Parts: sequence; C-alpha cells; structure tokens
Amino acid sequence: MKRYVENAIQDRYPDDFSWCFGCGRLNEQGHKFRTGWDGDSTVTYYEPEADHTAIPGFVYGGLIASLIDCHGTGSASLALHRKNGFEPDSEEVPPRFVTASLAVNFVKPTPQGTVLKAVGKVEEIHPKKFKVSTEVFAGDEPVATGEVVAVVMPASFGAK
Repeated sequence: MKRYVENAIQDRYPDDFSWCFGCGRLNEQGHKFRTGWDGDSTVTYYEPEADHTAIPGFVYGGLIASLIDCHGTGSASLALHRKNGFEPDSEEVPPRFVTASLAVNFVKPTPQGTVLKAVGKVEEIHPKKFKVSTEVFAGDEPVATGEVVAVVMPASFGAK
C-alpha cells in the first residue's frame, strides 16, 4: 500500500526553491519526495518507478542516495521550522536547507515493487546546521542508512 505524507514541508517552500530533482514540487520530471513528521521522527515515502533499476528486480542506489539527501534537508527544515514555533501546515515560509555532506551505507539490495520509507532523527549541531540520521526500509526490511549534514541555504542562492 502506497503511503503519502500530508503537510509535507516541501509544499511550503517558495516557488523559486521548489525545483530540486529529488523534492521539488514544481519539477515535473523529479521524484517529488515529501517529508513530514511522524511523532518525533521524520518520514518520507516513495515508490520507485520501473526505470529506477540497477539490475532487474533491484532499485538503483543513486535513487536511495537522493532519497536520503532530500529527506535530510527536508527533515532539517521541519526541525528548524518547529523550533521557530511553526508546523508544516502553517502559512509561515519554512527555512530552506542545502546539503553540506551526505553519507550513504547500503545494508542490502533494495527490491523493486515495494514502497520505500525513510525515517529520520534530527540533531541540531549549530543554529544553522543540523545532522539527520536516516534509515530506509523496503517494507519492513532495512536497506540503507545515511547521514546528512544540512545547512540553512545562503541568501546568495536566491540572487540573480
């Protein structure tokens, strides 16, 4: 059964910053990952497409890395937004993060035809920097772990 995150933080990103191939809601060709709260953890669900194949029957590892990457920056945004007194369903524009570092560990091959679930734990390590540890599951099976260090997007990213 496919799961869906209501009130994803990506729904609140300004249009100028909603084009990421992984999580951009305006990128028609992208994955459109959606990250939200599940208690004190963050969660993203995604069902890989047939063209996300590494070898027949298994998901391409780059997709898993992209899921961990965007889940990490979305999770950091959720955490700072909550720290600032807001939830994803508020009209307040959330902070946008970029990846400072990404580490991915593949636990076992990820089978095609199953919904992936990324679960994150967020730790603030600086007022503008968060570390997100993520575990990815295919069904009930852990298939990958990862860590993202995310930083608040510099103002210069929006300069034209």
